[in-house]
Amino acid sequence: MIGYPTNRSRRLRRTEALRRQVAETRLHPVSFVLPLFVVPGRGVSNPIASMPGHSQLSVDELIPVVKEAATAGVGGVILFGIPAVKDETGSGAWDPSGPVPTAIRAIKDQVGEINVWADVCLCEYTSHGHCGVLDGEIVDNDRSLPLLAQAATAYAEAGADVIAPSDMMDGRVAAIRGALDASGHTEHAICSYSAKYASAYYGPFREAAGSAPAFGDRRTHQMDPPNLREALVEVTLDLAEGADMVMVKPAGPYLDVVAAVRRQTDVPVVAYQVSGEFSMIEAAAERGWVDGASIMLESLTSIARAGASITLTYFATRAARALQES
Repeated sequence: MIGYPTNRSRRLRRTEALRRQVAETRLHPVSFVLPLFVVPGRGVSNPIASMPGHSQLSVDELIPVVKEAATAGVGGVILFGIPAVKDETGSGAWDPSGPVPTAIRAIKDQVGEINVWADVCLCEYTSHGHCGVLDGEIVDNDRSLPLLAQAATAYAEAGADVIAPSDMMDGRVAAIRGALDASGHTEHAICSYSAKYASAYYGPFREAAGSAPAFGDRRTHQMDPPNLREALVEVTLDLAEGADMVMVKPAGPYLDVVAAVRRQTDVPVVAYQVSGEFSMIEAAAERGWVDGASIMLESLTSIARAGASITLTYFATRAARALQES
């Protein structure tokens, strides 16, 4: 006689209502941060060919996008600036009249209750496209630190809630924390891109931000993809220097790193679902090869399941709307 099972895991999968109620990982719009690209001028909206639905935006065009995100329940936006003029030191990064400080002030004035994150790096602002000042063709780590700190202070002065250094210079969290504290910004949080890998997934972003290096690459300071234990060292160092949150970038190809960082620390762990991840899903969906809406939510669920408390994603507003409708 056939012995039928007493324990049937399928019982809790029988209906959508049951599946929702027993779900171990839950997405919420407040955990999303939407990356945005800010340019000078007015009435500017330059579509980014490799990132459908996203554009370089002047501040007046940016505000409706931020309002839409806030209405959908998205928890924050992170700003990347593209200046009118670039130079060897990236001085536009700390210009109080530059695109990012201007956008921060406008968002705080016109939108209100949404967190504003400011990415801190020099690559969008330097004429050579590298993340710091150069000594010949090598990025000079220590000479770059005060410049990064100056940019971070400018963003804090404008009203940013979270300062997010992405440059991967050694010691930059300590330099930024010191500069913020010395200028009276002791309450401003730092989310460090602690484990930022030298990844091929960044291609569309470099088009969007105009930040491709004029020569060479970033492997001398961004992390080598085979290394996981090194990521844990970077996290430990950044926390010791004063980081309040730590980030893993990219997210999808590095879920094991996200999980390992989550096990190591109790601070919020952030993951960045980068431009290449977004664009691959969009391209496959456009061709009818996959269900884009389903993969969007599945990919974000996997990032949260791995341990991310917050996810930077270009799907933020769309995913937030989908969750509201489900």
